[in-house]
Amino acid sequence: MNAIERLIDQHRACDAHLVDCESAVRAGQWQPALSHWQAFETAMLAHFTLEETQLFPAFEDATGMRMGPTVVMRSEHEEMRALLTDVQAALSQQDAAAFLGHGETLLILMQQHNMKEENVLYPMCGQHVAGLESMVAEP
Repeated sequence: MNAIERLIDQHRACDAHLVDCESAVRAGQWQPALSHWQAFETAMLAHFTLEETQLFPAFEDATGMRMGPTVVMRSEHEEMRALLTDVQAALSQQDAAAFLGHGETLLILMQQHNMKEENVLYPMCGQHVAGLESMVAEP
């Protein structure tokens, strides 16, 4: 598996954790939901950190594009972080309706964001970022 495939795999792992969390909430299983949420949030924040501290700066340095796609991706990360807070609050209050509403918004934003990264940014990184393979380590 190459670096781009590993980044995409991280997206899929986050998706799976969120789906598992939502399934537990729908079943009223709050403790498993919390465990799935914690796995999701940990994976998501680790992915953001990798991109924001390593991948995006390396892409910007390699291309000189400092006002390009990475600005949009960082902005979307901030939107998702705000939604993480909303979803976490709903989960803590065991408010299924609020969880499902915020969770749906988060999932839609994630899907749109991931499509842009997977179809535009990651291929550009593959072309321009030296050391991409070592940056995105094997799990």
